[in-house]
Amino acid sequence: MSATYLNQHKDRFLNELFELLRIPSISADSAFKGDVEKAAIYIKDKLIAAGADAVEICPTAGHPIVYGEKIIDPAMPTVLVYGHYDVQPAVPLELWDTPPFEPQVRKTAIHPDGAIFARGACDDKGQVYMHLKAFEMMMAENTLPCNVKFMIEGEEEVGSSHLGDFCIANKEKLKADVVLISDTSIIANDIPSIDCGLRGLSYVEVEVTGPNRDLHSGVYGGAVANPINILAKMIASMHDENNHITIPGFYDKVLELSQEERTLLNQAPFDLEAYKKDLDINDIWGEKSFNVLERTGIRPTLDCNGIWGGYIGEGAKTVLPSKAFAKISMRLVPNQSSYEITDLFKRHFESIAPAGVKVVVRPHHGGEPVLTPIDSKAYKAAEYAMEKTFGKKPVPTRGGGSIPIVALFERELGLKSVLMGFGLDSDALHSPNEHYGLFNYYKGIETIPYFFEKFAEA
Repeated sequence: MSATYLNQHKDRFLNELFELLRIPSISADSAFKGDVEKAAIYIKDKLIAAGADAVEICPTAGHPIVYGEKIIDPAMPTVLVYGHYDVQPAVPLELWDTPPFEPQVRKTAIHPDGAIFARGACDDKGQVYMHLKAFEMMMAENTLPCNVKFMIEGEEEVGSSHLGDFCIANKEKLKADVVLISDTSIIANDIPSIDCGLRGLSYVEVEVTGPNRDLHSGVYGGAVANPINILAKMIASMHDENNHITIPGFYDKVLELSQEERTLLNQAPFDLEAYKKDLDINDIWGEKSFNVLERTGIRPTLDCNGIWGGYIGEGAKTVLPSKAFAKISMRLVPNQSSYEITDLFKRHFESIAPAGVKVVVRPHHGGEPVLTPIDSKAYKAAEYAMEKTFGKKPVPTRGGGSIPIVALFERELGLKSVLMGFGLDSDALHSPNEHYGLFNYYKGIETIPYFFEKFAEA
């Protein structure tokens, strides 16, 4: 394949991505509903401009899904490209070096050629837009070797709440041979990799209520249960001295890897000192008897993602609060069920609450863990494509994050997915100063057509 078209249009490809990144399509906040719709329209327009047919914005009970296709021959294989145009909230804004929705290119130690700093740069607008531009390139050069369908949604960051209903209602429209997803990372720019597994997710919010109103901490302190104190103790009790999760039954269905499988997993290059330096930490932390790659790839976790209550304004207010809240996520591994784990958490959390408080557990969203085969034609096509452009064979890895829709596609559409991402774990996904390397953006556009070429041959 020729790189001529990519080289000729690099600046335009970058400027178009900037336009998309300027749209604050935050799906979690209803105040940005209009911006989410604006991003959907932008994706639709660019799909049409690239040469897709039957492009439409499909409404759901939440945010819309953008669909488009190019069927060159119904007898040929079909690739369904999935991605999302919604982004995480950008707060706290004061921790960003530059405004989150005003993309800028800056050089970093890891990205000496420059990186795009903006919310959604890597997760997932930059990676989605690679597919649109790779498709445009194949159409312009008349090299599209098989059929392609696009399904770009606006609710991934809030659990893809309505994607399942859309898939069930549109099984004929979404018929394909494989799902191609770029929402994952590679080990390093000189060490390509492909995720062959993802953890599942159970996400809950808890509320602890003590007295029926905020109280004077001098008058009532020591006699009435303080919900913040109680909540902190309850959360702390969820791990033992070995950082093992204490919920009864939590590990009952965990798929344990053999020593041979653990050895293979640990063949992936990993520099512990560089890891600590990047995060500015003195040491790592986690479940005893497992290393970093295992803790983030093959072991389940429980983490408090946010905690609040009482007075947090400037100055002092000596109050014993009525309520305290926390958001808690549990990453799950193969054989664990998000529904079962959520139920186990709820029953356990309620059972350890002292008599002086009331507890409510509200499930938010979840997803199932998945393993993808590394001997399939689709995986081999991704392996070929990355070796072609990176100059070396990609390493199969286990991703620590969750993409709930991968299990959904398998369950509702009968399709396996290939997780061919191009970001880096150090790109500050979900954090202030999220970024995406120019090298990675352009390398993705260059690589994707080779996947289509090899998959069509297979």
